[in-house]
Amino acid sequence: MITILNDDFSQLNNFLHGKSFSKIFILVDENTHEYCLPVLLGNMETDLGFEILEIEAGEEMKNIQTANQLWEILTEMQADRKALVINLGGGVITDMGGFIASTYKRGIQFINIPTTLLSMCDASIGGKTGIDLMHYKNMVGTFAFPEQIFIYPKFLETLPFKELRSGFAEMLKHGLIADKAHWESLIQIHKLDVETVVPHIQTSMDIKQDVVEKDFHERNIRKTLNFGHTIGHSVESLCLSQGNPILHGEAVAMGMICEAHLANLEELITDEDATFIIENIQRYYPYLDISDFTDESITELLLNDKKNTDSKINFSLLTGIGSCTYDYQCSKENILKSLEFYRKLDTV
Repeated sequence: MITILNDDFSQLNNFLHGKSFSKIFILVDENTHEYCLPVLLGNMETDLGFEILEIEAGEEMKNIQTANQLWEILTEMQADRKALVINLGGGVITDMGGFIASTYKRGIQFINIPTTLLSMCDASIGGKTGIDLMHYKNMVGTFAFPEQIFIYPKFLETLPFKELRSGFAEMLKHGLIADKAHWESLIQIHKLDVETVVPHIQTSMDIKQDVVEKDFHERNIRKTLNFGHTIGHSVESLCLSQGNPILHGEAVAMGMICEAHLANLEELITDEDATFIIENIQRYYPYLDISDFTDESITELLLNDKKNTDSKINFSLLTGIGSCTYDYQCSKENILKSLEFYRKLDTV
């Protein structure tokens, strides 16, 4: 269940009072510790004891070493199966915190309080938890729903612009795969800021939630949410392996451009639609330099994508603005053409 919090946080407090938790553990990174935790603690009403668990910010922390440290801390603090984990942060925190909670003692309860646009509209919704393995994104994880998701839009005011833009990529994706009207509303935004984005958050959340409810374990339609992520995750992983991580939304935007062109090459969408989609994504996202990455290095990672079967790369590709197919297998020639198309955008 997703709840938009009022300034008094009464719905969160009603939730805490209505459950018999033994103790609360609040997972944060150094950014949410500074900017968001004081707001939460100033509005949270509970007689329960709580502990703050802090990790460093960044995708590079989403690994088994961090997970092990957190499990050890929970054990040392005698967290039992009635403990509650509150994940206060962006996608890394909600992914990591959900994974920690869903595996510790075979599962303890957790809630998500996302603080970034990316986590509000996408990462915190849907019950996917996970950590990265080596430089492969989200290779280890669980399907586990949070007890609740509480959205406090004012947390967006603490974000740097690039984080807001990162989350906006997932909103654009939701429109492209499932709701043409949502896409058309989003591309009317000329100045990307909190004021212009907030009115559209509920629609994006509803799209994600609707897809998840139809296919929780990602056997069919949920795969459409991976549009832009097959190529995007590969590039994101390569950047991570070089010690130069990029924001998830930057990778997704790049991936959506490549995969929109790929859909056009496969004759799933028209030249006109492909151009319209690509040009509008480019309005918001600067070119991402992939000149250091060879075709072979990218395709090698594509072959490790979680959606693949029988060593065949499965894409989720648009069939129009507002519709998407999944488990679509492209020719390697067209995959390479889509990468070449993107590289040439740097010279346009």
